[in-house]
Amino acid sequence: MELSGLYQKALNKEFLTVEEGVFLFERAPLAELSYVADELRKKQVPHGKVTWQIDRNVNTTNVCIANCKFCNFYRVPGHPDAYITDIDTYKRKIEETFRWGGDQLLLQGGHHPQLGLGFYTGLFRELKQLYPALKLHTLGPPEVAHICKLEKMSHRDVLMALREAGMDSLPGAGAEILVDRVRRLISKGKCGAQEWLDIMHEAHQQWITTSATMMFGHVETIAERFEHLVKIRDVQAQKPADAKGFLAFIPWTFQDVDTLLTRIRGVHNLTTPEEYIRMIAMSRIMLPNVKNIQASWLTVGKQTAQLCLHAGANDFGSIMLEENVVSAAGAPHRFTSRSIQQAIREAGFEPQLRNQQYEFRELPSLMEEQTINY
Repeated sequence: MELSGLYQKALNKEFLTVEEGVFLFERAPLAELSYVADELRKKQVPHGKVTWQIDRNVNTTNVCIANCKFCNFYRVPGHPDAYITDIDTYKRKIEETFRWGGDQLLLQGGHHPQLGLGFYTGLFRELKQLYPALKLHTLGPPEVAHICKLEKMSHRDVLMALREAGMDSLPGAGAEILVDRVRRLISKGKCGAQEWLDIMHEAHQQWITTSATMMFGHVETIAERFEHLVKIRDVQAQKPADAKGFLAFIPWTFQDVDTLLTRIRGVHNLTTPEEYIRMIAMSRIMLPNVKNIQASWLTVGKQTAQLCLHAGANDFGSIMLEENVVSAAGAPHRFTSRSIQQAIREAGFEPQLRNQQYEFRELPSLMEEQTINY
């Protein structure tokens, strides 16, 4: 293998192997790698703007039996802090979201042993009846897998029921690293790698739009990161021709503050800014069939995320009017609707508000700027 040949292969939007990806990640000068990724970004997202979103991460429940070793958010059943969000709380949070310019809830929670399909379909229908304009970006493959197990139903039937009840799109949550060796160490209670992929494949067969994520910087090897990318790419290649499939890929770094993975196993996030930028560039290079690559400002901060916009990323994600899970493990960064646009401009790009389908939105003429207090 030699760098120039792999650069050309990448610029031709050919599929690189795991070994070729690792070779580039480890040996390519960062400036050259960023250049190749940036050229691909210009081809795939020719409008040249950096998109961003206003939505709110609301948790259905914090009760979870998955026992992920990187999560400080969950509570076991019966814990005094356990909750299931009530409808009055949803109403208050949705109306605040609209007031702050948002159009969507990212609605996720834990693997509650008593909340089956009827709970979620009933909740989605009630929220849509109360707020017909609200978009629901809901659950994730591990939660879908959990519901399937509780109900003894197929992925197909559960996804169909959720979609009919009001699910607009399926987040890429719970991917972590899609290699079972890693999953056994950090998230043994969640679905395995293949089931995560199978659920996304089925979602695409039903024309449900999805996203994909990767949490790295813990116990995985470099090669396992690239196995993850190839698996995402392969599922995307199998979608119906007229389906969007994975709209975006979002790599983010393990947050290690007071997690079991850190306290018991001594695992720390040692990812440097350069390494994160390399992973963004390699995400663009390895995933030529996924249009949007998002920089995770929440976990790496403003300056690193800005540099990623010159290394293949074209999206800054949501300002997240509320976020409880990653923040509970130490992610300290925050944006408002004004400050995220300013950050994009500082990086040399034009900010463009979008919805979950990556369609452009006009900034609402009447909207309040959120006061950050969490």
